[in-house]
Amino acid sequence: MRLITYRSEVTAAARLGAIVNNHVVDLAKLAVHAGKKLPDNMLEFIELGPLAISSTTALLDSFKGLWPTGVSQPLQDVNILAPIPRPRKNIFGIGLNYVEHVAESSRSLDTAKDLPKEPVIFSKPPTTIIGPGEAIEHNSAITQQLDWEVELAVIIGTRAKGVSEAEALKYVFGYSLLIDMSARDCRRAGQWIYSKGQDTYAPFGPCIVTADEIPNPQNLALSLKVNGVTKQDSNTRHMLFKVNTLIADISKGITLEPGDIIATGTPEGVGAGRAPQEWLWPGDVVEAHLEKIGDLRHPVVAV
Repeated sequence: MRLITYRSEVTAAARLGAIVNNHVVDLAKLAVHAGKKLPDNMLEFIELGPLAISSTTALLDSFKGLWPTGVSQPLQDVNILAPIPRPRKNIFGIGLNYVEHVAESSRSLDTAKDLPKEPVIFSKPPTTIIGPGEAIEHNSAITQQLDWEVELAVIIGTRAKGVSEAEALKYVFGYSLLIDMSARDCRRAGQWIYSKGQDTYAPFGPCIVTADEIPNPQNLALSLKVNGVTKQDSNTRHMLFKVNTLIADISKGITLEPGDIIATGTPEGVGAGRAPQEWLWPGDVVEAHLEKIGDLRHPVVAV
């Protein structure tokens, strides 16, 4: 399934929907017509557990595209929000997780040139998240080095504590696209949260594709453009630490819960690694793509 959080109109409440043949089907409303009950928001749906995916898929199939009145509308007519507009916890960010990005970071950001022996973990507050099309804020009083990072996002579906690498993917609800915005000149004593945790620094979406549709997250093309020019173009197979390793590593000491988000790191091609270095400025447009997930497009605006 391709799941979104959407508004049917500007003033309407956010709702959970499934994308079917370029239409948005409201799952809570559809369930009522079948004598069942489903949540109207993404977090509560994720908390239902793995059986929710298979049972909801069967529910959608049972209507064969003949939706009851008021249950569906064209995708182009809705406002798509971030799939989880307000996570309950910080996003888990993974730094230096592609070999070539390790090399470019060591040249330009004073990070170690050796490959990390364990995942490098930081976090981004829930207030960093914005949905498709929303503006990335550029505060010139804080940063003159606003940078981009395209990433695969993993959404946890089942409570995970001390899980093995072999079992780790069973705890995944689905996958999405995230842009890890970074103010490179806002690192403080080697700490990254202020650099990466400012408001609007996590464009996220446009949907969550459930894990049953992406059995192998390690073969997905991902890319990013600035003003139509390709800056990053790679594949998740080049991750240093794979998705299952990241889940196993984090869960050794931190319990992962339904709805938690892991941003799995970015490939080479960031602005800081270029010669000369390139930064984002008001008026720029950032576009990201992730195979099997979709696209994000965001303007950069002054604040």
